[in-house]
Amino acid sequence: MLYLDAAATAPVRREVLEAMWPYLTQEFGNASSHHEMGRRALAGLETARETVAGALNCRPAEVVFTSGGTEADNLAVKGIALGRRDRDPARTHVVTSAIEHSAVLDSARDLARWDGFEVTELEVSPEGLVDPAALERAVRADTAVVSVMHANNETGAVQPIAELAAVARARKVPFHTDAVQAAGSLELDVQALDVAALSLAGHKIGAPKGTGALYLRRGTPLRPLLSGGGQERGRRSGTSDVAGAVGLATALRLASAERGERAAHLAGLRDRLIAGILTVVPTAVLSGPDPRERPASRLPGTASFCFPGVNGETVLVDLEARGLLVSSGSACAAGDAEPSHVLTAMGYPAEVATTAVRFTLSSGITPEQVDGIVAATRDVVQRLGAPRG
Repeated sequence: MLYLDAAATAPVRREVLEAMWPYLTQEFGNASSHHEMGRRALAGLETARETVAGALNCRPAEVVFTSGGTEADNLAVKGIALGRRDRDPARTHVVTSAIEHSAVLDSARDLARWDGFEVTELEVSPEGLVDPAALERAVRADTAVVSVMHANNETGAVQPIAELAAVARARKVPFHTDAVQAAGSLELDVQALDVAALSLAGHKIGAPKGTGALYLRRGTPLRPLLSGGGQERGRRSGTSDVAGAVGLATALRLASAERGERAAHLAGLRDRLIAGILTVVPTAVLSGPDPRERPASRLPGTASFCFPGVNGETVLVDLEARGLLVSSGSACAAGDAEPSHVLTAMGYPAEVATTAVRFTLSSGITPEQVDGIVAATRDVVQRLGAPRG
């Protein structure tokens, strides 16, 4: 079986497991305990925090460990919005985009449903990109927070985060970005991006599922979402998962060191795959930016298509029968028969959006295997009776 669903999750790296092992065995102390075992656990936790801070170019105190990307997104969107309103009751407006991960979209909609906020969901271009000028028009005097993802999990579209963040910064509004998909491939220097908050998930970069972090710029208002023992400097209560934090930090350090070489390799494979499928399946539609025109606007390992006239789920089943494991879009929406909200926001008709297939590549794949993927996709789409160009 050839695994082509790296955007859903990545295997845990051996180096990560080895770094975590001591904190799962002999160093099992609670980092909040005031004795030797607790102090050693705390030392491991704080070393992990320093490692994450080094990768993000921020202060260790600005790193909050979470249970994953979903919690980090909730804490950023809800926590900052509520924290800003606590300081200024007039701050009751949230800006996000229509193509965000559900962890962000649902957080914003929860604020509207339960807390009296108004939410603006920015439209995107047919390529799935947010226009900084549209954000500038949307930000108001009562805007509490802006959240736009770094890279889309379905199409691989990379947003102009530094430009978007500059718009928010000029209006003195905290800017959050969901960088869960970007972490393995894009530079995450929070000073260069100029963001107030940034979310990470460990399982996308070789750490276990259930690990994550939120960068939160010093001084950014935040209302904690979890009450309890006041861990993470009062921002996220709960017994610290020391082993998970160590695993996330190790994976992020490795990803940062390998990013340049890995991204260049994956981009070559991606371009080969895109060119091949568009050649042998003339009716295929590439969703998201075309890397042949704007290579920096698409994640290096993501190629997503719609195949009008065939059912995307059927393509998945047939490709799996041929040994290729792919996805129809976000793994978080598995089993959802509705068309992708990302593709419909980009202007795709519902009947076309339901034909989506996403290929996300990992470094171990060879050019010859890419050619095999192209041939298998051609055969499956033709067998299912898609109209020929």
